[in-house]
Amino acid sequence: MAKSGNTGNVFDIGELRRLVDELGAGPREARAAVLEGAVADNEDCDCPSCGTDALTFPPVELSPDGELAASVLKVPLVLDAQRLAAWTGTREVSPENLLPDPFLPCAELGLPSPARLHLLWVVAVNTGMLRVSRGVAAPGPLVLSPGLPPEALLGFWDGVVMDVLDRADEGLTGSAVVDDHLAEMLATLYAVGEGLSSATLVKGILQSHEVACEARPAEMRALTVALPGELETALSLLGYCGLIEPSQAGWPRLTPLGIWAVRQDLLREGHDAPTGAEVAAFADLGAAELVDAIVKGSAAPSAVTVWLESRRPEVAARELVKVAVSGTAGLRGAVGRILEELGPEAETPLREALSEPAMWRYAASWLHIRDLPAPDLTPADSTWLTVDSLASLIHLGNVPEALCGFDALEPGEDLVRLVEEMALVDHPDTIAVLDLLGAHHSKAAVAKSARKAAMKVRSR
Repeated sequence: MAKSGNTGNVFDIGELRRLVDELGAGPREARAAVLEGAVADNEDCDCPSCGTDALTFPPVELSPDGELAASVLKVPLVLDAQRLAAWTGTREVSPENLLPDPFLPCAELGLPSPARLHLLWVVAVNTGMLRVSRGVAAPGPLVLSPGLPPEALLGFWDGVVMDVLDRADEGLTGSAVVDDHLAEMLATLYAVGEGLSSATLVKGILQSHEVACEARPAEMRALTVALPGELETALSLLGYCGLIEPSQAGWPRLTPLGIWAVRQDLLREGHDAPTGAEVAAFADLGAAELVDAIVKGSAAPSAVTVWLESRRPEVAARELVKVAVSGTAGLRGAVGRILEELGPEAETPLREALSEPAMWRYAASWLHIRDLPAPDLTPADSTWLTVDSLASLIHLGNVPEALCGFDALEPGEDLVRLVEEMALVDHPDTIAVLDLLGAHHSKAAVAKSARKAAMKVRSR
């Protein structure tokens, strides 16, 4: 999520990807157990696409726009911002465009601190309740009322939440550690839906802080004592802001308005955060239609989950294998990623795929990973899969990811030797892959080897 000013994550991006994939729609206890085991490793990746890596979140059900819009007018933060705007009226401000005496409005409006006043002032000014010009604050163009269209009230609410998250850079909650991880904490609560215990959230923050900041034992002991209280204070503030409420179990969870706002922020950052209605249409597609939509980019990863849940694993696998055996590397790559979501229940169609020339290596690998009997793959077979994997990314237009994938496929191995072995396998896309590496790989020796290998393949 944007605008948090965070320097770390409650759960790092890669870990959160695994978490939201595993959480699904399982029982609350199972989801909590998954999250309890999460530890942020905070390792940097050199892949050029990692900085914009998109997460896939479980589908959510949003409340109707009319209900959400009506709820906006009841948020304590919004009500107090309206009170502050009315109290201010037309008034001179300081050179910093703030109220010159913050303690006066705090006393007259019953606000707990100048920090709360500043948050309300930012919201009132940025949303148009107040307008500051030439040292004077005056009523702005925005007048909130139940008569405003739902889209206008929701647009206003979106701006309010962005202002709240922006304040994390300057100390929103009173806890520097919570502020650092606020956006990721909200995204995690969004992924879980029914909420998480405060103890689980505290554990995630502590683990992340210890790893990312290399905190010393003395610091961790002090933080372990202080953080539970700091988090409770932060959650209370987020409740005041309309984002957090207690679940039936008493755990912190997002309010309906919180779900709506966090989803807006996730979408702005390019993450896959669909509603249930958006992915429901994919359930009735055939396998070929689903794979085609994935290849064209019109189906988000969440559509795959809905599609798989709507049919038995064996049926789904058989349909997917049929698409892959006669398709390009791009189709095989898309099918392979879907098949990874299936468990041993899909063994029969994958075992049948061992007789298909273009799919048997994938099938054997799939079976091996699940500790099921399967033919052994030779080094040449593994190299063929490397070529096919890179070719699938090229077919999908993901050249940077293909280059990153090449470096990651054989960690610690001699990449020049791997290129030479790629030239020996019988694959229809060998030349395309070697041309890509020859033209774009950052290591001169690898690029040179790829160009020479491509010439040898062409000469055959």
